[in-house]
Amino acid sequence: MIKGKACLVPGRYIAELHRPRLTTNGLFRSTVNGSGKPTKMENSVPKKPRTVCCIGDIHGFITKFQNLWSNLETLIDPVDFQNALIIFLGDYCDRGPDTPKVMDFLISLRSNYPNQSHVFLSGNHDFAFAAFVGVLPPPPDGSEFSETWKEYTSSEEREGWFKGDGYEKMHLQGRRWAGTIKVKFNTVKGTEYQGSIYDAGPTFESYGVPHGSADLIKAVPDEHKKFLADMVWVHEEDDVCIQTEEGLKLCKLIAVHAGLEKDKAVDEQLKTLKARDTRVAKVGPLCGRASVWEIPKELTEKPTIVVSGHHGKLHIEGLRLIIDEGGGLEQNPVAAVVLPSMLIVRDTDRLSK
Repeated sequence: MIKGKACLVPGRYIAELHRPRLTTNGLFRSTVNGSGKPTKMENSVPKKPRTVCCIGDIHGFITKFQNLWSNLETLIDPVDFQNALIIFLGDYCDRGPDTPKVMDFLISLRSNYPNQSHVFLSGNHDFAFAAFVGVLPPPPDGSEFSETWKEYTSSEEREGWFKGDGYEKMHLQGRRWAGTIKVKFNTVKGTEYQGSIYDAGPTFESYGVPHGSADLIKAVPDEHKKFLADMVWVHEEDDVCIQTEEGLKLCKLIAVHAGLEKDKAVDEQLKTLKARDTRVAKVGPLCGRASVWEIPKELTEKPTIVVSGHHGKLHIEGLRLIIDEGGGLEQNPVAAVVLPSMLIVRDTDRLSK
């Protein structure tokens, strides 16, 4: 595992991880070996690769998000930033206090940065939020959302699933999200649960209603509901450049909140994710842990970057990028990775502007 390390640069602190320098002839020079010689590049690598920013889980922390955005804007060349592809890796809500402000900021980006391209992936928390307010796409076979409960009813009492108005037609994750968990301490995170197993209490409160209240459905503005309804479950991008120890590589990129399941065919997973198939009670690529940690072997035949958030860690191993240093914890930073340079940027980086 490789982590970004703060290093002092004249006038500013940045996080550096194999950060290349662009030379006057348009080739990249690696800071890994310090040789000053252009690194080996494939002929197909463009002279000026497009900047891609992958932003980790925000979890309702608007100040962290604003600081991270400001740092990205400061560190990246203005022209490159204005034309960048920005991929948000999901989990915009829960745990932090300001979900509505985070949503407003995200929604405003397309008008404030019209030359950027923005991808808003659904995280498992956002999926559950969308399920509760009734904006998930319906199951493609016409079945009822109540069918998603059946496999997990043994957990209903412990997790205190939502039983208020409208629960009869609600997806499993909506009921879990708005429920009241009986166990109060999360031993994995070492924190108290905030309302439900999803820590959704702060999201309810940020919209001015008590946790678990069906009044949230009316309190969430239509533009926020539209944002939740429009989120994608996966994004594929061809011809993305990434700096590696061997030089600059041209790769395919797959962005998905948690990762791709290693024991399932990738094509079938992508088909389900693109279709946003809500017959699935628990979508592994949005909520899995160990099963989605690694890149599926079949993707190693053609260089493929798999980038995710979700795991509460900053983990970079080859082309597997996990960018969730915050994990929704107040004391942790929100982070992003910038391609092709592999620069790690955090909201806590101190920069001179």
